[in-house]
Amino acid sequence: MSAVDLVQRQLEAYNAQDLDAFCDTYAHDCVIADLNGAVSQAGKDAIRARYAKTFSDYPKNRAWSINRMALGDVVIDHEKGERSPDGPFFEALVAYTIKDGLIARVDFVK
Repeated sequence: MSAVDLVQRQLEAYNAQDLDAFCDTYAHDCVIADLNGAVSQAGKDAIRARYAKTFSDYPKNRAWSINRMALGDVVIDHEKGERSPDGPFFEALVAYTIKDGLIARVDFVK
């Protein structure tokens, strides 16, 4: 699976709130961080806990890529999202680094 296909699969699982499928796209030691900043989650268990809470707190949560660039094993999305159809809304640049067919690192610019 290409890096772009993997990131798309992850986004589709996020929108379906399919926690298992979502977590299956991440490496065991994946890191989620703010670009050039603090690490917010380290490891698949922490990622699972974060998104289990997100899906529970926001059952109508969804996001979409409005622009995507890719080079090799790096995919950068300009993503928009909503917690529900009425908001609140959010926007971020998200850099996904792929290693051995899984997402190894995610860096957010918010």
